[in-house]
Amino acid sequence: MRVDFDKYKEWTSKESPTEAEFNQVLEKAKELKGLTLEEAAVLLRIEDHQQIQKLMDVASYVKKEIYGKRMVLFAPLYTGNVCCNNCLYCGFRKDNKELKRVVLTQDQISSQVQSILESGHKRLLIICGEEGKNTLPNIVKSIRTAYAVEYKGQHIRRINVEIAPLSVEEFKELKKEQIGTYICFQETYDPELYSHYHISGPKKDYQYRLDVMDRAMEAGIDDVGIGALFGLADYKAEVLSLLAHAEHLEKTFGCGPHTVSVPRIEPAPGTPFSEAVPFPVSDDDFRKIVAILRVALPYTGIILSTRESEQLRKELFAYGVSQISAGSKTNPGGYGKEDSSNDNQFSLGDHRSLEQVIENLVDQDFIPSFCTGCYRLGRVGNDFMDMAKPGLIKCFCLPNGMTSFAEYLHDFANKDLQKKGFDVIDRMMVDLPNSESVTHMKEALTKMEKGERDIYL
Repeated sequence: MRVDFDKYKEWTSKESPTEAEFNQVLEKAKELKGLTLEEAAVLLRIEDHQQIQKLMDVASYVKKEIYGKRMVLFAPLYTGNVCCNNCLYCGFRKDNKELKRVVLTQDQISSQVQSILESGHKRLLIICGEEGKNTLPNIVKSIRTAYAVEYKGQHIRRINVEIAPLSVEEFKELKKEQIGTYICFQETYDPELYSHYHISGPKKDYQYRLDVMDRAMEAGIDDVGIGALFGLADYKAEVLSLLAHAEHLEKTFGCGPHTVSVPRIEPAPGTPFSEAVPFPVSDDDFRKIVAILRVALPYTGIILSTRESEQLRKELFAYGVSQISAGSKTNPGGYGKEDSSNDNQFSLGDHRSLEQVIENLVDQDFIPSFCTGCYRLGRVGNDFMDMAKPGLIKCFCLPNGMTSFAEYLHDFANKDLQKKGFDVIDRMMVDLPNSESVTHMKEALTKMEKGERDIYL
């Protein structure tokens, strides 16, 4: 895998496109087949507010056509903040003396997962620093512990994993643990700045990290998630690098990334970047990033974390984001306790509980989804993409999202939210793709009223 970061900077530093060039790319985007790097570069050069709004509108159209009005929810679980790397932007970095170091025991992990289940989550993202105690065997133990936790008949149904790069043989071991998506961010694709930001530790090896998804997919990991930490380098070249990475995986393995994450640098205690972000990304530019990734990679999930503010998250739900964390704690052991911000990996912009986020999604006519149907029925990797590209995946996404949400309403919601939530489900019946889906949905709702759970297509 190679990324020509300088070439992408050159492409995106040209003059703004003509109206004809811009419209031509937007028309191509509406075909739902994605964009080339050159076409994405045209969109990255727009600055006119009317053009940006037209781009956002097309991104909204693409998202609705592919996924419908559903939003997948998950909770991150930080199992440790001990790390041997020195990354200048991260609160977990080795030389941060302000941080209280923690690696959760298996009992503590079990307790944390119970707290997460009590809130209503079904999907988990396990995250930890890179250090001796967080070896693969310990991570495997943590995954097994999390899957084994039961709370009033509730279980975690999908665990995604965000850990340091592994070898092919290690990925083969990880695959045995029934993980969902393996996630790893390149942080920045600019090799010179990467070297500057990563002072010491194994993460300093740019190429080993860049090749991690090749090793994961070679080992049989079906779904991988890539990402860049916006604010470390020129954002336009970063977006093209992400697209080049996706293109490389598609050409090499016949399947691109399952997700792309778009975190922006936020202040963190004990990091040099707490007050001065090297390449600040404005909210307007961030909106453009999300919209361009949506139209360029129409079948790839876009993940937005609680780094962003409540207001910006609410806005971006409509323009391309398809998965979000909610009610998050970014300090190990943080669930079920009062906030201890000094132990966080970064500052949160959205402090709402899962229930508050769900209520807001309902107010925006979204279906909050805890669906894990595709993963549990083997619709992953190439099989997922084979269904997504002809537009068939929405035959599963919306009905499965609706049943998973109905389950949440029965088991966790207060009466006001129950009423609002079931009203949204009723209104969404007309958006189901066919009569079979409508019949399935009505039958599923009746079964759930009688106590049946975990119904999916």
